Amino acid sequence: MVDRPDILCIGSVLWDMIGRSASTMRLGSDVPGRIIRIPGGVAMNIAMTLVRFGLRPALLTSLGRDRDGDALIAEAEDMGMETVFAYRSDDLPTDSYMAIEGANGLIAAIADAHSLERAGAKILRPLEDGRLGNAAAPWAGPVALDGNLTAELLREIAGSPLFAAADIRLAPASPSKALRLQALMGHPRTTFYVNLEEAGLLCNTVFDSSGAAARALVARGAARALVTDGGRETTEAAGDRVLGRRPPEVLVTRVTGAGDTFMAAHIAAELRGSAPEAALEAALDAAATYVSGDTPQ
Repeated sequence: MVDRPDILCIGSVLWDMIGRSASTMRLGSDVPGRIIRIPGGVAMNIAMTLVRFGLRPALLTSLGRDRDGDALIAEAEDMGMETVFAYRSDDLPTDSYMAIEGANGLIAAIADAHSLERAGAKILRPLEDGRLGNAAAPWAGPVALDGNLTAELLREIAGSPLFAAADIRLAPASPSKALRLQALMGHPRTTFYVNLEEAGLLCNTVFDSSGAAARALVARGAARALVTDGGRETTEAAGDRVLGRRPPEVLVTRVTGAGDTFMAAHIAAELRGSAPEAALEAALDAAATYVSGDTPQ
């Protein structure tokens, strides 16, 4: 029998191939650097941070029955995650992600998450077959949900009795997929974690501050919104309450996964019972440590 996990991480689990250079880069740059392959994907990045904070997350995702999928399962289990609920496909390969980072930030990235999209609602079976709940007795704990899921599946989740009691935390995955999260706008138990650009896309405008963005998301129907803006102030808004904090100043050595680290650290702090101010500060500290390169990968 599998022990109940602390949180469900639903979405992309894949291999990250990341090239990093200390040089400033532009279109067509050919520079020296390092290339690494590490476990990644939004759901995986969030789960890895949750594990570092002493929590036991379960992964609900799609992985191929291939060597890459087997290796990811082994890595996740070694880190302390629950993988028994992951959907393993006989005909879909394990997904992957490739990014190039320079001294001036993320240069370009490609996410090949087509297997997750094609698997669709199959990844949610443990929530309806009794292993993690069912329609009559739905999962009542926290859920980290990522925007790599299709808009259609996110719409199903928004109205599904399987998520009626869940504490849903949303990550957009990337600005190009942020609009998929509109399906959960208005859901009473959902928290949006977005950056300034993603908030603008969801509100069909351009914001000059996280405060304006967070307030606009709440006005648009978000139960709660946390908006980051790089090294500038991050803002949390929920109802009439607005809370802003500036992140610590650090030397930025990496950016891929920073938003996922912020979200996971905030969830972990709240599950420990931290007050809103303390939870926000803990999340900003964790993200700053991550981008500085002090957190191991």
